[in-house]
Amino acid sequence: MAGGTWSTQSKVRPGVYVNFDSAPAVLGTLGERGVASVALPLAWGEPQTILAIHAGEDVKERLGYDLSAPQLLLVREALKRSRTLLLYRLNVGTKATATHGALTATAKCGGHRGNDLAVAVRTNVDEETLFDVVTFVDDEAVDTQTVADLGELAGNAWIDFAGAGAPTPTAGVPLTGGADGNVSNADHTSYLAAIELQDFQTLALVSDDAALKATYASFARRLREDEGRKIQVVLANYPTADYEGVISVKNGVKLAGGTTIPARQATVWVAAATAAAGANESLTYRAYDGAVDVDERYPTSQIEAALLAGEFLFVPSNGRAVVEQDINSFTSFGPGKGKHFRKNRALRVLDGLANDWKRIFESYYIGKANNDADGRNLFRKECVKVVESYQGMNAVQNFDAQSDLSVLPGADSDAVVVEAYIQPVDSIEKVYMKVKVG
Repeated sequence: MAGGTWSTQSKVRPGVYVNFDSAPAVLGTLGERGVASVALPLAWGEPQTILAIHAGEDVKERLGYDLSAPQLLLVREALKRSRTLLLYRLNVGTKATATHGALTATAKCGGHRGNDLAVAVRTNVDEETLFDVVTFVDDEAVDTQTVADLGELAGNAWIDFAGAGAPTPTAGVPLTGGADGNVSNADHTSYLAAIELQDFQTLALVSDDAALKATYASFARRLREDEGRKIQVVLANYPTADYEGVISVKNGVKLAGGTTIPARQATVWVAAATAAAGANESLTYRAYDGAVDVDERYPTSQIEAALLAGEFLFVPSNGRAVVEQDINSFTSFGPGKGKHFRKNRALRVLDGLANDWKRIFESYYIGKANNDADGRNLFRKECVKVVESYQGMNAVQNFDAQSDLSVLPGADSDAVVVEAYIQPVDSIEKVYMKVKVG
């Protein structure tokens, strides 16, 4: 199903093509949210595959550690806000192995976490002809199988076994040789190709590599404008993107336990918080969960300059780190695209409307409804209902169902054009007071 923006009515593929323009006088969800994505090098896990990690899930077998472990810091930061994290392990790694007699044990996944595995073989206390084969992770027994022959062993969540014949007892054989391996920019390209096939709202890049930032920014622009996928990417220190689909994070935070999250890692929390925020919510002055300070403080003049440059930054506030303003990197305002587009709350409204109209059209109208007055009127009523729902949740204001939305015949017999006037609701961020003292 195609989508995106249009300048002339010349599209070839069936689909919905939505343009949002600011009204000349104003330069300024219904869809389920909460899905963020990130690609990371990890010490364990299925490589180069999209793993859906849900908030509250026990991830030890899938990612090798409890969520509280320092090795999963960024996964933990993402799940502070996102409902679902689409995690991609960039590296393949080398699998740890061990051999004892006729038994070969191979770690299920590549990576140095495999070096924390061990296998013990013990004579069964009830039957001397049987043996207990025990898998250990950090000296904790996680699997025990009782067999007479090695060929009876089944792989578990941590180790694959091979061999035949009677097991040879041993107090414990550690697996060795596990290594994480390297990550190249090509691995990120593979990730983007994989994540494009998934539904998500945001994705984060944990890197200062300029070439990767440009690749991710181009990915966001292509999905938004050519595919009709209203997503955002979060990058560190990349305000030159000058695009509503790119959030540029300027600094990071310090967590209560003493861990510092620099800007390139803070992108994960920002992506998760942005994905989870509703169309009627702003992240302005929202506290970063568990943070007690920022990693780099700026004077007022630099904060103002950063905001004008389209940078998303954290500032200290009463022992917390809070978002100064919920903005993206778009700064080249003009009559066709005003200041509303730099505010992520307003953008969530516009993106949500585009996604919801597209979903309704795909589900109920494409190839099913007649392109006549009755068919267009039915579609118009559905579009109006969507906007009214946004207005009901205070995401849109001053919408007049009679005059602010129309569905008209397109240039081709199978096309329609939706014209709408939408005024997103912003959050109160500035208060100007006049006080008269008598």
